[in-house]
Amino acid sequence: MKVFVAGATGAIGRPLTRQLRQAGHDVVALARSPERGEAVRAAGAEPVVADAFDAVGVREAVVGARPDVLVHQLTALPPAMDLRRYGEGLEATSRLRAQTTPIFLAAAREAGVRRVVFQSVSFLTAPTGPALHDETAPIITDPPSALRAVVEAIVGMERAVLHAEALEGVVLRYGFFYGPGTYYARDGSIVADVRRRRFPLVGDAAGRSSFVHVDDAAAATVLALDRGAPGIYNVTDDEPAPQSAWLPELARVLGAPPPRQIPRWVARLMGEHVVALMCEVRGASNAKARRELGWTPQWPTWREGFAATLGHQPAMASAIA
Repeated sequence: MKVFVAGATGAIGRPLTRQLRQAGHDVVALARSPERGEAVRAAGAEPVVADAFDAVGVREAVVGARPDVLVHQLTALPPAMDLRRYGEGLEATSRLRAQTTPIFLAAAREAGVRRVVFQSVSFLTAPTGPALHDETAPIITDPPSALRAVVEAIVGMERAVLHAEALEGVVLRYGFFYGPGTYYARDGSIVADVRRRRFPLVGDAAGRSSFVHVDDAAAATVLALDRGAPGIYNVTDDEPAPQSAWLPELARVLGAPPPRQIPRWVARLMGEHVVALMCEVRGASNAKARRELGWTPQWPTWREGFAATLGHQPAMASAIA
């Protein structure tokens, strides 16, 4: 089938484009400049140049391509993520989600697209109930101020996609990405912070992080083109883990000193969102994606994934390159 990808040069967009081509799909990808267009072409996709905020340009690009499925993976994340300014770091991505979602949905509808697949996140459900949440869990209604705009943008995007007229809307709630091009890569900013003991354990460190390797996230996205009913799917690994488990293990894998530990009151000086993310957030269950998409992650847990992609195991690391 023909697939239109917005965000083909991002951390997930690159492996997604590669896997789409390997699966035999024709890929047309949005590029905001001729230079980015060359990168898209080198990856095996046909580039179309337009600004994602330009409704006329996006319409012409999508209608001209006449794809079967449109995939929206646009983000605008900073090169390094400062936990103290987490909300600021997500501002540009929140703006992309809020402002470009209606543009792409309208263009897809006019182009006769059958299904749209949009990127979301799995870590913004309300911090109540069981340790693992499925897709029916409520989104947090009173987020810390630093995350308020993030939550509003995601809620608005998901609602628009799921209720889009004449389109099959699929929302993929990815876990925290690790792998090439992410903050959890060998050259990523969070890995650098862990090496320098700048990423502390907070309080009881009971907040559960749901991880997924970008190659696994891309594989789930390819399956979502024509599998599963419209709706929401958590795309995370099998073992959402408390910070008290994954952070010391990440430091060990990196050969870094153990992380420092700070009390909640110190973390609150950096913002309530730090306490929420490290002590309160719930994990996400991937049971629905496994069952309905037929998705099986190559790295079932972050334990194997971190060891293979970040540890001193070059043979294993090269196997997934």
